[in-house]
Amino acid sequence: MARVKRGVNTKKRHKRVLKQTKGYFGAKSKLFKTANQALMKSLNYSYIGRKQRKRNFRQLWIQRINAAARLNGMNYSTFMNGLKKAEININRKMLSEMAINDPQGFAKLVDTAKENL
Repeated sequence: MARVKRGVNTKKRHKRVLKQTKGYFGAKSKLFKTANQALMKSLNYSYIGRKQRKRNFRQLWIQRINAAARLNGMNYSTFMNGLKKAEININRKMLSEMAINDPQGFAKLVDTAKENL
């Protein structure tokens, strides 16, 4: 049986890693071993970040809704409870957009929520 030499595959793998780490600081973009470590860490951070982004935006929307609801004499939890009882299904992203761009419409929603408590 012929001997298998793996230099071609190793070279390809090294080039792929170094291409992905282009722009990293110092040896992290030049040396394969440190570049590979940096790439593994950065891929892990990006995976975690995609999960955190969803949490962070939801927190932001809730803060905006709470601030707008308080301006209309109600807090967030009672506002959401009133909307649920009124069977108004608007997601938090749209509620926060309404709170910023359409304060009159948001005030009407607050009034509707107050009536249904």
